Amino acid sequence: MQNHLKLLTAASLLAMSGVAHADHHASSDTNATASAEAIKTYSAEQFYSSTAFGLGSSGAYVFSADGEYVLVNSDESGVFNAYLLPVAGGEPIALTDSDTNAIFASTFFPNDKRVIYGSDEGGNELNHVYLREVDGTVRDLTPGEGHTASFAGWSGDSETFYVSSNERNPQAFDIYAYSAEDYSRELLFENPGNFFPAGISDDGRWMVLSKANSSADSDLFLVDLEGDMTPQLITEHEGNISYGSYGFTPDSSKLIYATNEYGEFNQAWTYDLATGETAPYLEADWDVSFVSFSPSGRYRVSGVNADAKTVLTLLDQTTGDEVALTGVPDGNLGSIRFSEDESRIAFTVSSDTSPSDIYVADLASGQARRLTSALNPAIDESDLVTASIARFDSYDGVEVPGVLYRPHGANADSPAPAIVWVHGGPGGQSRRGYNPAIQHLVNHGYAVYAINNRGSSGYGKTFFHMDDKRHGEADLGDVVASKDFLQGMDWIADDRIAILGGSYGGYMVAAALAFEPEVFDAGVNIFGVTNWVRTLKSIPAWWGANRDALYDELGDPATDEERLRAISPLFHASNIVKPLLVVQGANDPRVLQVESDELVEAVRANDVPVEYVLFEDEGHGFRNKSNRIEASQAYLDFLNEHIGS
Repeated sequence: MQNHLKLLTAASLLAMSGVAHADHHASSDTNATASAEAIKTYSAEQFYSSTAFGLGSSGAYVFSADGEYVLVNSDESGVFNAYLLPVAGGEPIALTDSDTNAIFASTFFPNDKRVIYGSDEGGNELNHVYLREVDGTVRDLTPGEGHTASFAGWSGDSETFYVSSNERNPQAFDIYAYSAEDYSRELLFENPGNFFPAGISDDGRWMVLSKANSSADSDLFLVDLEGDMTPQLITEHEGNISYGSYGFTPDSSKLIYATNEYGEFNQAWTYDLATGETAPYLEADWDVSFVSFSPSGRYRVSGVNADAKTVLTLLDQTTGDEVALTGVPDGNLGSIRFSEDESRIAFTVSSDTSPSDIYVADLASGQARRLTSALNPAIDESDLVTASIARFDSYDGVEVPGVLYRPHGANADSPAPAIVWVHGGPGGQSRRGYNPAIQHLVNHGYAVYAINNRGSSGYGKTFFHMDDKRHGEADLGDVVASKDFLQGMDWIADDRIAILGGSYGGYMVAAALAFEPEVFDAGVNIFGVTNWVRTLKSIPAWWGANRDALYDELGDPATDEERLRAISPLFHASNIVKPLLVVQGANDPRVLQVESDELVEAVRANDVPVEYVLFEDEGHGFRNKSNRIEASQAYLDFLNEHIGS
């Protein structure tokens, strides 16, 4: 059973966002000709009365041992909890009943319905690993204060499961091996620091570690868990090359790793554990996002990030043919999970206009069955909007992509107000898929352009690094230039264009209003950084080497304070003259509440309209459904007041 230790990257450190991602499809011109009167509008509550579903962890036991259930996470109750979903069909059966802290289940045990799940306190990201016994009793497997831990996979013989934790040293994640029988544990690997565990082979011998040297340069190390455990560098190189781990092959003979050494995009290569030989494995015209396998290795799953949409391939390696599935609607397949005997898979299907639903399929016949109905039945899917990929030449000629939503009925006679939507990061990406906050705005007549400004991932390493130590300048220039692009469309109201973003995107909102105060007509800043000096100094110790990589990309507050102050909107808030909405979680460990408090105070001193929504029970991203509803309605109400028709 392949384990799933995760690698953090500097690009993702501030990317979490309560405004979800935007996934996208090529837009249809039918949006322009549809009668606006024929389109029903829906409330934020109706959009968020759809149910979010997700499957248990990759490489874990997601099918129960008896094959009757799959392990899922759902916010049906208003807060994410763990459920058993009957494979034969029927309503999910709740395993947990939290009404405050989100719970995300990772895995069944191999031979029974014990479950491991993770949860933090109010979004503080100090995650603990919990065990739910078959009788419903729960124990914290990682007790204590001030540390964070996560489930990290199973051993190949399923007698041991792994947990990563920084309880010993806040700056380093160690790996503990737990007995599946009595939960006794031993320290399997003591991290010397600056490494992130990124996978363990099924035979239990090898561990791969990642290490960020800078924002553009990283390495992989192997640890022989049956030897002296000294990390051995396996990616010796010169210059800026990034490496990452996709995991080990099921027979524990090779490591599959990512590298951008041979072009703009990540390719998959293999490293032979016996000989050290490397060889190309999988490449595409875009980044290879992941590679995984069924338990025996018969089936290979791979994904490619093709123009902001993941294209997934399920390959039968015994025949070399792709597995053909029937009974699956058009949409994006994801999260493929295998039964242990490889007879069935569970997976998700989503689209711009439909949240992820869970399906199961028989691999012998390819026949799939739908197990959930995520979209609120009160919403007619035809009232929602499929998006398009839209590109423009920015201020210096660099081509910038983005995802464009055109409201039904928007045309030259009835132009729509518009929103430039900026993703989190630095280094995130607006992607294809269902986003209730975006669809809520578009359903109420707003065009949305989810820009992937320079510095975004998914478009090659050159594009990704174009904003290094030029944040609030080079990338902001793209955001500003996107307004001219939108104004060139006759179906957009060129005098009513706002900017909205979360996390790093929230920073871009504040930066746009402070440094280009006349460009946008209003701004919505969702837990955005306003003071880079303070934010970079307050990064948690457990970010380790990734903190150094972020410093390399943005600047070290110890040496670059002058430049960081120059790009921090708080110190230039006196320039802000356009209406501002700020939304913040009180428990946010990444962008502290004080960032938003001080910005609100400073802008109010300008006698500028400012609204502030503070959630006492949220962190960096809004997990409680009631809070997401309130936030989404706040975006709409604010925009209606300041740029609405």
